[in-house]
Amino acid sequence: MDSHKFNESNVAEIVNIGQLRALGYKSKSIKLEIAENLARKLKNRDPIFTNFYGYDSTVIPKILNALLAKHDFVLLGQRGQGKTKLIRSLTEFLDPYIPIIKGSELNDDPLSPISYFGIQQVAKFGDETEIEWVTSDKRFTEKLATPDISVADLIGEIDPIKVAEGRHLSNEEVLHYGLIPRSNRNIFAINELPDLAERIQVGLFNILEERDFQIRSFKFLIPIDVLFVATANPEDYTSRGRIITPLKDRFKAQIRTHYPLDLETEVKIVDEFADLTPPLNVQLKQTTFMKEIIANFTQFLRLSPHVNQHSGVSVRLSISNMETAASNSFRRAIINNEEETAIRISDLKCLVDSTLGKIELETFDDDDTDIITKTLNLAILSEFKEKLPPESLGQIVALFDNGLIVDCGDDLLNEHYSKLLNEYPELKKAVESLLTTEDPSALSSPSVVASATEFILEGLHLKKRLNKNSLGASSTYTTRQVTLRLNP
Repeated sequence: MDSHKFNESNVAEIVNIGQLRALGYKSKSIKLEIAENLARKLKNRDPIFTNFYGYDSTVIPKILNALLAKHDFVLLGQRGQGKTKLIRSLTEFLDPYIPIIKGSELNDDPLSPISYFGIQQVAKFGDETEIEWVTSDKRFTEKLATPDISVADLIGEIDPIKVAEGRHLSNEEVLHYGLIPRSNRNIFAINELPDLAERIQVGLFNILEERDFQIRSFKFLIPIDVLFVATANPEDYTSRGRIITPLKDRFKAQIRTHYPLDLETEVKIVDEFADLTPPLNVQLKQTTFMKEIIANFTQFLRLSPHVNQHSGVSVRLSISNMETAASNSFRRAIINNEEETAIRISDLKCLVDSTLGKIELETFDDDDTDIITKTLNLAILSEFKEKLPPESLGQIVALFDNGLIVDCGDDLLNEHYSKLLNEYPELKKAVESLLTTEDPSALSSPSVVASATEFILEGLHLKKRLNKNSLGASSTYTTRQVTLRLNP
């Protein structure tokens, strides 16, 4: 019976090695198990690595190649590129259940035990040796590399308590196994591998190549069966550490991850992972143009010469900025006792603080806040040029040239903007033009109308068609004619 056919309905009845043998169970390595299950998924066109965006034609094919080739591999990429999420997803290629000798510390294969305990159990009880079943979600072990990790943590050590209890030092029973031996027949992942001290990296040589390990002066070699994967940040090679060359050589594949290559992918990630659950009964109305501004802001930061690109600009920035802007709109709705809200341009002021904590700036000549604000303005202007043709905005500018003054802010009621549009049809026409391209039903939402109004006014300001005076998150838009006369 193939191991992948064991499931919840039949494993409860199989309790010893004899029953396993009678079913024709055959042992296989974890790498072969993964390769075969992956091959079945590919043949059946089953979904693979769901909820990953932008990796379909770049990263994922390389990971599939490594798994089919039965290779250990390193995911190399900057922070916030989904490396940890990728390696945790590898459990989807494991069998639902595998048998182990009951009570085994090393997940001993009933037909091929490797530990002293497992070997003794089979020698004593034979086909009556009891087994238990391990589910796929229990077969993943993860460790974050830190400078204080020891060889004993990863591989093992002699346990002084067991020695004190009377066990002889030459007996394997005195050993306390580390994380890697306990991950026998599992996926073992180590995050930020370059942070591991070089002398500890040396201790991994045999595990990756000869598939065995030694503890202290013991002469025996215990073969282990693991899929070893690791993550690393390119920056770590110079600033904090490196993967030493002999260890790097033992990983059969090195796969580069990357940030979203286009705006659409960045927006999909934000849609998937941003937690925008509103408090109380406030309803959040989302608009495409605001989502794209926030996502584009991150992409512009990845191109900015003022930002340390070796450190990277994590995709988590887009997610947290969306959550921060939404929370500011929730706060407004709660204070104003409004049932719905939408993110406005005036809400984006709060992104300065949420962004500064997630990036490293290269220059100290300019004010940090000024760099963030200028980059955010670039994102707004880019979206404005994309969404609104310039020929449709001349009439709005004429309104301001004739004396119109508009106040905007993150504390104003939605009703403030609805009244403004009812009074000035030219502005209402531009808002309708913008929202019709997104969702015609949005025209009936006061919060979306307010968001669109602020977007249009801010876009005209950034195109130098309107003047703007700001105090905190409140702004006043006026004609530029006065400014031009005062500053010829």
